Amino acid sequence: MRRLRIVMFGLSVTSSWGNGHATPYRSLIRALTMRGHDVLFLERDLPCHVGHRDVSHPLFGRTRIYASLREVKELYRREVREADMVVVGSRVPEGTEIGRWVTSTARGLRAFYDLDMPVTMAMLDRGDETYISRELASRYNMYLSFTGGPLLEQVERKYGTLMARPLYASVDPMAYHPEPADIEWDLGYMGTYVPDRQPMLSKLLIQPARLKKTGRLVVAGPQYPDDVAWPPNIQRIEHLPQAHHRRFYNSQRFTLNLTRMDMARAGYSPNVRLFEAAACGTPIISDSWDGLSSFFEPDSEILVARNSRDTLRYLRDISESERIAIGNRARAKVMSAHTGTHRAVELEGYIMEALGEAELSLTVPVG
Repeated sequence: MRRLRIVMFGLSVTSSWGNGHATPYRSLIRALTMRGHDVLFLERDLPCHVGHRDVSHPLFGRTRIYASLREVKELYRREVREADMVVVGSRVPEGTEIGRWVTSTARGLRAFYDLDMPVTMAMLDRGDETYISRELASRYNMYLSFTGGPLLEQVERKYGTLMARPLYASVDPMAYHPEPADIEWDLGYMGTYVPDRQPMLSKLLIQPARLKKTGRLVVAGPQYPDDVAWPPNIQRIEHLPQAHHRRFYNSQRFTLNLTRMDMARAGYSPNVRLFEAAACGTPIISDSWDGLSSFFEPDSEILVARNSRDTLRYLRDISESERIAIGNRARAKVMSAHTGTHRAVELEGYIMEALGEAELSLTVPVG
């Protein structure tokens, strides 16, 4: 495949504050760039990201911050028109308006990349077309998604999308890997506060903390309300920039993975924290959802908890050697299937499929 010119509109690549979009975008853009493609990432200048940009100048691709849709049309019309592919991500401000402009302006492939597909579908069912409309879904050549499984078939059938394909979250092995660190916490969790995720956080971490009064636990992430009753053995960290993620994971005996309610109902929706923690070799205790076993083998590569007793049992009964082995097996799985390079190769395959090409001529190894 020849060198591609790709334009991406995304929520953020410069700030991981309050969102899980930045790090997978960074992973994918790095891999696409390393494989020889030119990537321009366009990001709206949002007040919530001002002062929270942990990567102001990403090392790979080109990033431009814009102030308005009008500015985008004035400054980047030619790049959008002449790109081989234009991608509009979910949760992009004025996403529907940008999508309409992109699908009427771009001469190359147009794709919607839904990093929040079950949430997006729920919004459409309510008539909320903030980020994409029913009509617009049929105008994109591809609907790429962090969610796989039956929901992709529903999108093609319900909205007339030509190609709905999974393009899951991924991890950059250069940023996430094992490193020597003192164990500071028995169990940790990293995630922005979301109301529908809070009951599971309470069940799988806060309640065990109350019962295991001598344990050391940590919750990192912004926007938690002041009325959350944190037990004294839970340390709170307001926000961790990506540069501190690796140390955070390597300083835990186990880490907790939680899934938003809409994602859990849909299934097949691994979030990026799952892959990042596994890449660090940190054993994961996860909530349960359909499709989890297609990414990690339960009891061997991941531990599934349904209540506080499960969490306490894992913390108490798993030996140190088995704990390390679980983490190592999960890391091996991620390195074999879920790095940014794997996603870049998958995206190239979808592009070939859309263009009707038979084989890839770009011979860059996966790894």
